[in-house]
Amino acid sequence: MRDLLWALTIATAVVFPVVYFINENPWDATSFLSLEDKELVAWQRARMQISPGRTTHLKTFKAMQKNSEPLKHVNSCILIGALPVEKRLLIIGISSAQRPPRISLLDTLQSLFLASSSSEQKYFTVLVHLADPDPKELDQMRSTILTLFKSHVQARRLVLITTPLHSYHPLKHLKKTSKNTPAQVAFHSKQNMDYAFLMKFATNHSEYFLTMEDDVTCEPGFVTHIVTTLASWAQRFWITLQFSQLNFTGKLFHTSDLPYFVHFLLLFYQEMPCHDLLSHFHEVLQQKPIEFSPSLFQRMSNYSSFEGIFSSFKKKGNDIGSPSNPAATIYTNLNVTNSSALMNAYSLDKSFFSIEDAEVGSHLTLILDKPSRVFRVQVLTGSELEEENQVKEGQVELGYDTTNRINDCDDYVLLGLLVNGTLNKQVLSEKSGKKVKCVRLVVTGTLASGFIVRHINLWTK
Repeated sequence: MRDLLWALTIATAVVFPVVYFINENPWDATSFLSLEDKELVAWQRARMQISPGRTTHLKTFKAMQKNSEPLKHVNSCILIGALPVEKRLLIIGISSAQRPPRISLLDTLQSLFLASSSSEQKYFTVLVHLADPDPKELDQMRSTILTLFKSHVQARRLVLITTPLHSYHPLKHLKKTSKNTPAQVAFHSKQNMDYAFLMKFATNHSEYFLTMEDDVTCEPGFVTHIVTTLASWAQRFWITLQFSQLNFTGKLFHTSDLPYFVHFLLLFYQEMPCHDLLSHFHEVLQQKPIEFSPSLFQRMSNYSSFEGIFSSFKKKGNDIGSPSNPAATIYTNLNVTNSSALMNAYSLDKSFFSIEDAEVGSHLTLILDKPSRVFRVQVLTGSELEEENQVKEGQVELGYDTTNRINDCDDYVLLGLLVNGTLNKQVLSEKSGKKVKCVRLVVTGTLASGFIVRHINLWTK
């Protein structure tokens, strides 16, 4: 029966709501069939629409987008704040319902803003859906958030919305399952609708939408990590980029795709929690999620969104140990007379590399003897005691090689910008895990004089 369920999903989403047509059109040739037979016909028709011989998966997904019906009778409204006049890059969406300890939402908001710099905050808006049925609880939380985060509300970085109860499907007489208690089915059914209404409201207000639960903490610089990852995936097709192992946190969508996942959530809101529905959504589209590690978000406690259900995900320790600096060679376009001096930048002792004459575009490129899985990079420039001879404007790039070049890589991806002559950053990698062959330091701004590189350090697995 589960297979028929997902067959109906495709039939509903692709090109035309087939089952509805079969039931309602008296002139249809299948009108005499039983419901089960009609479902099989719907499945066959849907398969014809997505057959690899007739179309690509990308075209299939666009067909779902084009023909997904909009939600009706859902009137979410703003409680606090206003959306930016100009569309921002990212909306960070949080849905929060009344349950102890509700204080976790406040901690999540605090972590989110503390983990992002003022320049990063220009790129996102936090959209919180307060899904409380109790008006008193709703008003109390609204007042508390306005008091604690007033500056972010005034800057249009924080918006609170709610949805009236009459917009929800009934939560009585829900489907019984052997795996979940009635209370758990009721919880995930309402939560699916909470997220659906949040995503519907977010549509068309940003380029991308990031899901976040209300009981997580954020890694510092998470916005920059996401933006640089987006840059490297700009020319490739994806449905979600996933930056966390947590259930429904850190899942990044194209905002233009949200209506079709919303449609999916509301079709099967009783079946399972939203993170499981997202997995099936990928299966329907025959596209695997793109997962990155390490996680940019961590759970505040050992409990999941539903009180009393233990979460197997635990925060990993922050002790990364000493750099490993595997065997490598450094190449440069600088005028260096002693090539052995270059390697001082990569040594683990106190030696360093210095150059008196450099210009925009100058680079040091580290070529690993054996490509490795790099999970952190540290670059330190300038003198150790004084802020002199730093690379004030520079960036670090990771290189990958698919054509077996000897002294270079054919694909470079931005890791991050130097701040005060320094970069110390974890590397997000896909689970499929391409190995890094090159690490390149590039001067991007004019230097008053030369510069010093004290360390280029790598941590590898």
